[in-house]
Amino acid sequence: MKRSLLHGVRRGYALLIPFVAISAAAFASACQGCKLPATAAVSADADVDANANANKPTVRLYVLSTVAGALEPCGCTKDQLGGIDHLAALIEAQRGEAPDRLVVGAGPMLFTDPEVKPERSSQDAWKAEAMALAAKDIGLTAWAPGENDWALGAEALGKYQEQSGAVLLGKNLEGAKGVQGVVVRDVSGVKVGLIGVSDPKGRAGAYPDGVKAGPAIDAMKAGVEEAKKQGASVFVGLAALPRGEALRLADNVPELHVLVLGKPSERGDGNDGPKPPEIIGSTLVVETPNHLQSVAVVDLFVRGGGSGPLVFADAGGVAKAGELISLSERIRELEIRLNGWEGDKRVAAKDVEARKADLEKLRAEKAQLEAAETKVTGSFFRYSSVEVREKLGADKDVAGQLLAYYKRVNDHNKQAFADRVPEKPAKGEASYIGIDACTNCHDEERKVFDGTAHARAYATLQQDFKEFNLDCVSCHVTGYGKPGGSTVTHNASLQNVQCEECHGPGSLHAKDPEKKGLIVLSAPPQSCVTQCHHPPHVEGFDPVAKMQLILGPGHGRD
Repeated sequence: MKRSLLHGVRRGYALLIPFVAISAAAFASACQGCKLPATAAVSADADVDANANANKPTVRLYVLSTVAGALEPCGCTKDQLGGIDHLAALIEAQRGEAPDRLVVGAGPMLFTDPEVKPERSSQDAWKAEAMALAAKDIGLTAWAPGENDWALGAEALGKYQEQSGAVLLGKNLEGAKGVQGVVVRDVSGVKVGLIGVSDPKGRAGAYPDGVKAGPAIDAMKAGVEEAKKQGASVFVGLAALPRGEALRLADNVPELHVLVLGKPSERGDGNDGPKPPEIIGSTLVVETPNHLQSVAVVDLFVRGGGSGPLVFADAGGVAKAGELISLSERIRELEIRLNGWEGDKRVAAKDVEARKADLEKLRAEKAQLEAAETKVTGSFFRYSSVEVREKLGADKDVAGQLLAYYKRVNDHNKQAFADRVPEKPAKGEASYIGIDACTNCHDEERKVFDGTAHARAYATLQQDFKEFNLDCVSCHVTGYGKPGGSTVTHNASLQNVQCEECHGPGSLHAKDPEKKGLIVLSAPPQSCVTQCHHPPHVEGFDPVAKMQLILGPGHGRD
């Protein structure tokens, strides 16, 4: 209990009293008992304008947490967060302003889940390969792996690691083939030590075959000492651990300048919200939202040449991170609302324009806050978080790799599942008949359907070579995986989101149209949410409002 209270006090103190107030001399005095080595030092007499455009960072860190196989977002909402091609475009665009950089990560990188279903083994293996190749293009230096990374075994992980060009770091792991503990990189004449720890334990408490995990704190301490022997003066920890355990590393290893957090394991495609950075003691702790929703950018500026431990003051980002996250959330809520109003003629134009004005006001407020100047003395860091969005552009090489992956999967699945037919319905149960059969009696409703986005759902897959992709097809056909319905390859009459997706299989209704109870006459709006229109595919989906977009004369309206 005492330790928890002390930890909370330290964290609160760090947030309430900005780290910029801690001078190098004060830190060196306070940490005499820490026995830190004398390395490249802070200048005590240089007053630095932290926002001077002429200053390029000594090293820029691009930080990723719990990517978990998220190549790109999936869904029908505009400009969703994520996309490794967009991240690659961002890094390339910033090459001039930060030529010396390291890309680091913590937590699962390659797979969405720790287990791969047999039917998905080829697709998921190729997806992991696409992620590894994209990681090489963005310059991934190292990551601390999570449980998911061993989903196809140690040999497969070794292959992906080699393809990525990155180093797997797990100083506390025993028996983890190909995993190192420490790597030191020379950046701008400053040696940066990267030390990783991980606890890739499954729900049942089992580790990947042959892998054991020792105490993370002891391993991180040993890793820092090893990095020092190799001449490192900047220390970055990568921790794929439960958050509480990971934060204790900052308490116990004060030499760390930056600590990157990621989950030890991840399941499902749900998106996490952002977490603000923290300063614990003198360590900047960073964790980004999962699935590449954003990337943290940490610029380290080494100034001066005295003696003593290297210390970085906060020249902007941490003290205002909470406020920036709040603004980002409000901006995203407005963007989602405006996306939701698209095509809804019931929303007055003046209301749309008013919300757009509110959105621009919030964006300007956020930009002003991000640009606020902070003056510090000596070495310093700047922290920022960048949402990964379409506006960043798409790196040509990475986009090409993604396209190659989708084509490869499409060609394979078309053949591999050619014989997969839907299960037959039980005796007396209805099966799916397709919209053409429905049109025989419901011509007016068909005309309404043809004017909706649902009528073009399958074409959106075909144009991107995704119609046989197991991650995509279920929400673009009718009756997927249901008795008498469709499969990934057998769906010719059930392509697109047709009538029966909402009203249920119609074979019995077609035979006896006057009999009640054979069809769902008025589908509840929430049925859309339970099947496809839910996070992370769609954020802030309003089923009641969206239902109006698929209604028309003879179909819900007189």
